[in-house]
Amino acid sequence: MKIPDIIIAVDGYSSTGKSTFAKMVAKEFGFLYLDSGAMYRGVTLAGMERGAVGETIDEAALKALLPPLDLHFVHSEEGTLLFDGQRCIEKEIRTLEVSGKVSPVSALPLVRAWVDERLHAFAEKGRVIMDGRDIGTTVFPRAELKIFVTAAEDVRAQRRFDELVSKGDSPRFEDVLANLRERDYIDSHRETSPLRQAPDAFVLDNSDMTMHEELVWMRGLIQGKFGILA
Repeated sequence: MKIPDIIIAVDGYSSTGKSTFAKMVAKEFGFLYLDSGAMYRGVTLAGMERGAVGETIDEAALKALLPPLDLHFVHSEEGTLLFDGQRCIEKEIRTLEVSGKVSPVSALPLVRAWVDERLHAFAEKGRVIMDGRDIGTTVFPRAELKIFVTAAEDVRAQRRFDELVSKGDSPRFEDVLANLRERDYIDSHRETSPLRQAPDAFVLDNSDMTMHEELVWMRGLIQGKFGILA
């Protein structure tokens, strides 16, 4: 199915499978996939490693860190990977330690402005699908197609728990659930670009859906919205 060169914005709560969904759509329809959440995690990791992010956030140090920070995506057979300079940091940014600090870091206006500038540069030519918390409301409010992904809290916590275990970590389910609830609250209540559903977004509740069912749903949505006969 051939679809126009549009921007698709995918927003939603943590651990709803937004990134997996967006990657699948990108592969199926030939779009460039960009993970905005990875950028925020990359900034958080850089801040942790360089002393700007710890028990508290040193905003002055973070502000000085950002201009020369070389976070960029590299597209490979393994997918879209985030690099800090020449170093691939995909594994490091997915740890529970980074997850526990990324929401307060990403809530800072100076961080959001820095990330937004780079996301706009990545998407200049269109035909991009991007996922995050405020893509359809702030980053690309004029995106031609917006999707808001949600799922039951216990389902999301189990998904995150299973992901961490698969990577060799040994988390407690209670800690994962607590982290998820904290991130939901921070993301939804921050002053700058809070997580919310755009008025023109289509809601995808994937609590009980397989990936194949999500793809079928997406095909139907695209066909209906753009009048495509497939």
